Amino acid sequence: MNHVSREAILGLARNFMECRILLSGAELNLFTILTPTPLSAREVADRIGAKSRALTILLDALAALGFLVRRRETYQCTRSVSSFLSADGQDSVLPVILHMAHLWSRWSRLTSVVQGSRVPEKEPVSSQDVDALGAFIGAMDVIAGDLARRVVAAVHPDASRALLDVGGASGTYTLAFLRAVPEMKATLFDKPEVIEIARQRLGKEGILDRVTLIPGDFFQDELPHGHDLAFVSAIIHQNSPEQNLDLFINVFRSLRPGGRIVIRDHVMEPDRTRPREGAIFAVNMLLSTSGGNTYIFDEINAGLTQAGFVNIRLLQRGEHMDGLVEGFKPSLADKK
Repeated sequence: MNHVSREAILGLARNFMECRILLSGAELNLFTILTPTPLSAREVADRIGAKSRALTILLDALAALGFLVRRRETYQCTRSVSSFLSADGQDSVLPVILHMAHLWSRWSRLTSVVQGSRVPEKEPVSSQDVDALGAFIGAMDVIAGDLARRVVAAVHPDASRALLDVGGASGTYTLAFLRAVPEMKATLFDKPEVIEIARQRLGKEGILDRVTLIPGDFFQDELPHGHDLAFVSAIIHQNSPEQNLDLFINVFRSLRPGGRIVIRDHVMEPDRTRPREGAIFAVNMLLSTSGGNTYIFDEINAGLTQAGFVNIRLLQRGEHMDGLVEGFKPSLADKK
């Protein structure tokens, strides 16, 4: 058993304070407001309708944490921080931080959910503001860019010509696959409001002539057929085992004989404590879904086998939701 010191325990217990200061700064848009020119607490308070005393205390705390610089009575966001936390920053992750702020209240219910006095609450995507959804997906794309290239390389898609990107969001992985295999064409399947984000993103990349965009819900609609590679990325953790089986059967029907499914997600070790990020993410699914979880390979294997896939194997272990599992739809020769 790993030794955990008293200081480490107390430090972890206090971490929520610094986290909450950052989240409130993001929710109040302070990093955008204080990027161009230094302002006093009173000037910022007038802009956002805040109480001057309370805002001053928050601004001082943000300065103490290194997010702002205080000079006399004014505050300004540092150049390095503004690039990440300003809405206009070149590498802005502000939408992701705002998403974490949204999760704050949900995670505060953890004890009650475990005790059974509360049920997980999940807002449907269609209820979210489209602009906010687009910003969030865009920020996630920035983060996922390098990961997508590494994942696609590990998949070895060179022989594939028809990709189905299931729940493909704005097309980060579709784009990575098409760049890796110039002869490939792709179908991106996602909900209607997400498809429009993908249309704009992939249009700017100049590859819409190689992509078919199809709106739908894979739990209610048949996936388009005729593909030799189906990529199911960061989806199975949202589902119960029964929902995943339905999804795998739908994917199975969409593939040509001999076609391949590749699943990207946390793939847990049998003791479910590793990878660490996966164990923590399972708690997020407990709070966000009715039956979601992170799964071990044997559970994924069982679902794929029941759906009809063969030659199932773990392609890659991963610490950051980059575990990969593949399986094949039997070829016509296999059926003889």
